[in-house]
Amino acid sequence: MIEADKRKAIFLLHQEGMPLREIARRLHVSRNTVAVVIAQGGQLPKPIRSPKQKIDAQLLQRLYEQCGGWIQRMHEKLTEEEGIEVKYSTLTRMLRQLGISKSRQSRCGQVPDEAGAEMQHDTTVYTLKLGEQPHRVVASVLYLRYSKRRYLKFYRCFNRFQMKCFLHEALTYWGYAPRECIIDNTNLARLRGTGAQAVIVPEMEAFAKQYGFQFRCHEKGHSDRKAGEERSFWTVETNFLTGRSFLNFNDLNRQAFEWATVRMEHRPQGKAKLIPAKAFEHERRYLAQLPAQLPAPYQVHERGTDQYGYAAFDGNYYWVPGIQRQEVKILQYSDRLKIYLARECLAEYPLPADGVSNQRFSPPQLPTPFYQPKNRRYPSAEEEKRLRALDPEVSRYLDFALQSKEVHQRHVFLRQLLALSQTMRPELFVKSVQRAHRYRITSLETIERIALLHLGEGTAELPFAELDEGFRQRSAYQEGSLTDPPDLSIYQEAADQNHE
Repeated sequence: MIEADKRKAIFLLHQEGMPLREIARRLHVSRNTVAVVIAQGGQLPKPIRSPKQKIDAQLLQRLYEQCGGWIQRMHEKLTEEEGIEVKYSTLTRMLRQLGISKSRQSRCGQVPDEAGAEMQHDTTVYTLKLGEQPHRVVASVLYLRYSKRRYLKFYRCFNRFQMKCFLHEALTYWGYAPRECIIDNTNLARLRGTGAQAVIVPEMEAFAKQYGFQFRCHEKGHSDRKAGEERSFWTVETNFLTGRSFLNFNDLNRQAFEWATVRMEHRPQGKAKLIPAKAFEHERRYLAQLPAQLPAPYQVHERGTDQYGYAAFDGNYYWVPGIQRQEVKILQYSDRLKIYLARECLAEYPLPADGVSNQRFSPPQLPTPFYQPKNRRYPSAEEEKRLRALDPEVSRYLDFALQSKEVHQRHVFLRQLLALSQTMRPELFVKSVQRAHRYRITSLETIERIALLHLGEGTAELPFAELDEGFRQRSAYQEGSLTDPPDLSIYQEAADQNHE
């Protein structure tokens, strides 16, 4: 293929009167090529394409929906089932022109690594086995782009307050902060807009100002802008979570902290074999150093004290020192609570790692209060265990009923169902529950009517009252035997009148 500039030079030399042989010698091309270029006027020839292949648009739309958007499978069905020979590149071009498939988005601009320039933050959800039970957890990772340091922590839920606590914990551990924090278009920090037009929530903007950085959202669909963060989650999945077991939530975060701050700090990263701990020593001179006594973020909650001295918070009960019932302020930190009254800190409690546990807490230096808190919720795990032990049919019914939207109060339902089971024979109860499960019934009154229906049909026997044959030896019976027998004639007369 002769370049456009060389074609132009050949044509100009020919117009100046230079022979074809001389032109071919000087420009190192054949005389036949010189003759062809001169005949074409020194212009590039237009490509001659084969006739445009036509395929029915409705057929393409139907196959695209059947294959779930996988064009490779569409190409196979067209060639094998429809008998239409078409190249894969031609098929993709047709789909783009018809608007059936979305065109590839524009590329994300490449940003060079600069010391102290940016960090990246994101979260993802995992289902992990803690002990013997699976739990849904949220992994939060902060990544320094230049030195490739990471900070990893898991949460049961992740909101704006948890985001501030996580950033404070990670940045105070490092002692430094870069100028920017690259995030996706999450509502935790973004008020409106996307990408460069995103407006940050004033609360989060003021929070970032304390640490000397700014939040910046990447463009929509350009998650590669924080590719180091995305790669960090892949490393978490393939290196940290693989082959490890966790006893509880505290053990999970303890291992995550050790993995991110000890193991990965001294492990070579990427093709350059960069060691994050050594790279950070160079980067810290370009970072903003944080004050040593930077206050941790907290939330303020107004709570009242009940008659037993407890303040309720997040499903648990915390004892407030004193003898009066007063309104107190509870300051919630990431890992502890502080209870204030008239600007005086009365008590400080650590937050339970397992979240809501319906527990009572009191200061360790004081004796445990004797009375229970008001409106304390009582669990129903024991009632559920006893019901499931009756029969597998009862256990299957509980699996259905507890997932039903009609059962609004789980604990009340379990207690009332256990009380109902104790009023009839186990065989009758199991049969009634089995029928209720078949017709998807969760009303306890209906289950009781089903049991009465079985009794009316004679399919179940009435329970016999248990009689203690040694009742005559009881002191109460012996004392009563010395008195006159009661007059029961009035009951006999009433029975005779009813019979008549």
